Amino acid sequence: MSKPVVLITGANGEIGRSLLKRLHTDGRYRVVTVDLTPLPESYRGFCLETYAGNIMDRYLLDQIAAHHEIEVVFHLAALLSTRGERDPDLAHQVNVEGTLHLLRMAQNQSGRLGRAVRFLFPSSIAVYGLPNVEEKKKAGRVVEEEWCVPITMYGCNKLYCEHLGRYFTNHFRQLGALSDVSRLDFRALRFPGLISAETVPTGGTSDFGPEMIHAAAQKLPYSCFVGPEAQIPFMTMNDATRSLLMLLEAKKEALTSTVYNVSGFSVSAQQIADRVRMAFPDAKIDWKLDEVRARIVDSWPEDIDDGRARRDWGWKPTFEFERAFDEYLLPTIRQRYA
Repeated sequence: MSKPVVLITGANGEIGRSLLKRLHTDGRYRVVTVDLTPLPESYRGFCLETYAGNIMDRYLLDQIAAHHEIEVVFHLAALLSTRGERDPDLAHQVNVEGTLHLLRMAQNQSGRLGRAVRFLFPSSIAVYGLPNVEEKKKAGRVVEEEWCVPITMYGCNKLYCEHLGRYFTNHFRQLGALSDVSRLDFRALRFPGLISAETVPTGGTSDFGPEMIHAAAQKLPYSCFVGPEAQIPFMTMNDATRSLLMLLEAKKEALTSTVYNVSGFSVSAQQIADRVRMAFPDAKIDWKLDEVRARIVDSWPEDIDDGRARRDWGWKPTFEFERAFDEYLLPTIRQRYA
């Protein structure tokens, strides 16, 4: 019996490349990818097929589905928060309409296969919107249903797509003649800020942490765009891809929701700067506040409660703050820039 096929959109991004490596090592799936830019040669060997194209291209998605019996979708392609604020219309097109195209394709595939395609969706703490720092401190660890009033287009997009996924899973065409057709199985993770040792930050609003580390390793000065007291939860990329695969393999009957918080550790920009200076004593870090980006970060929780993921499918991060630096970030980043 041949291995099931996984489709990864946005495979050339930070999460995508990390996930490709894990799936290749695991060896249980054949992987098909789609991204605006071609995959590097070093990653193509991990894939059954690679496509360079746009998720807005419904014909391309239909062709991919026609050529492969896709049983799992990791929909990673997105326009991130900073760029989304500069071009909200484009963000909506990519993040919402693109996701809708993928959901439609996966739903059709579920009907053809006669079983639910599993659709893994990385959401974000950007779906939260706390009104000020005082309320943020009072709120503490936020659960999935609290403070879902995002202040960015990216956050609005992600929150709406969570609802779309829930609809496709539980209520798709509930009044139609095909109401009993096999529905897809949508599962979303609300990621905190992600820190990768393997890939360079790409300008997300939570990237002040990883940008600080990568700059210091290259002996470059870094001006942090948030204040030293700014605090949000973070997670290593290693744990992020592990959580995606854990949720993929979780039994449907164990899941009490379509959306789960996951987190690693919560630290301030000052704590990250202090830890970077311990590792790189010559690091040049100062603070140059970008008021808009800083306000966005301040609207996100100091921490998120991932108890639901722990209870339902056994989530637990591998890396807390110190271990993330000592065992994951520093050895790999130092080697990268040696």
